[in-house]
Amino acid sequence: MGKTGLQLSVLSLGSWVTFHKQFDDDIADELMGIAYDNGVNFFDNAEVYALGESEKMMGRVLTKKSWERSSYVVSSKVYFGWHGKENKPNQSGLSRKHIFEACHEALIRLQVDYLDLFFCHRPDKNVPIEEVVLSMNQLIQQGKILYWGTSEWSGVEIMEAHRVASDYKLIGPCVEQTQYNLFERNKLENEYLEIFRKTGMGTTIFSPLASGLLTGKYNNGIPEGSRLGLEGFQWLKEIWTTAEKTQKVRDLGKIADQLGVQLAALSIAWCIHNPNVSTAILGATRKEQLDDNLKALEILPLLTPEILQEIEAIVQTKPRLPEY
Repeated sequence: MGKTGLQLSVLSLGSWVTFHKQFDDDIADELMGIAYDNGVNFFDNAEVYALGESEKMMGRVLTKKSWERSSYVVSSKVYFGWHGKENKPNQSGLSRKHIFEACHEALIRLQVDYLDLFFCHRPDKNVPIEEVVLSMNQLIQQGKILYWGTSEWSGVEIMEAHRVASDYKLIGPCVEQTQYNLFERNKLENEYLEIFRKTGMGTTIFSPLASGLLTGKYNNGIPEGSRLGLEGFQWLKEIWTTAEKTQKVRDLGKIADQLGVQLAALSIAWCIHNPNVSTAILGATRKEQLDDNLKALEILPLLTPEILQEIEAIVQTKPRLPEY
């Protein structure tokens, strides 16, 4: 994970939308077991996922599994709170009060003694960055978290956090969780490039399949029970299911067919081909789906310069970098 020395599996398992919303403890137990047995060592979560129920479910599974604590990495995130529309003042954001309380609540829900990674889920314009860095540093000193990071922060905000950490001799962020896929590329391939060079930042990228669009399952509509068909996710549907994107997915499917692989695994392999990706977070609701996605590692050798050029010709989403 960047320059930290922490080893993350190239593929990891996340819980947004799926845990509690789409399946129960038995399926969570099965999927986490399959992932762990296949070398996955990072399990991602957040206070806001299913309003805390996702962390509770993951905590029950981890307790039942009785895996050695040193063999896996678990995360949580702070910002949105877990009360939803019932959030009261100080139950969301990045005030020192909420950061500390969110950490303690996550430890209880996940049934662990410490968090390996603790992310600031979004920047908080109402809190000085000095306060955020100091709060995270204190949690590290107290042994409640090992590393802290950011999620969906701008490059300027991340570097400001590093400046504060350097000025005050504190521990700065070392990992960013950002969206990265064939349709969403600017931060990882443009905005963060100098941060990678200067700080050695790691990344735990999410949505490598663009919320399922890059599986091809939305090519002919929204299947029942799929993520984009869930209540409350209309906004996600509007982002991804455009005619232009759907046609590009159909064309990408032809490349996958030529290679004899699943489009989903090809799309994930494309993400982890980027050396600045520490780990790609997978989401799955079925054993077969997870098994197929884990095959992305086997597809990496197939990503020749020619194949990558073919993919680029279809998506045409490569960020244009400054000339100087």
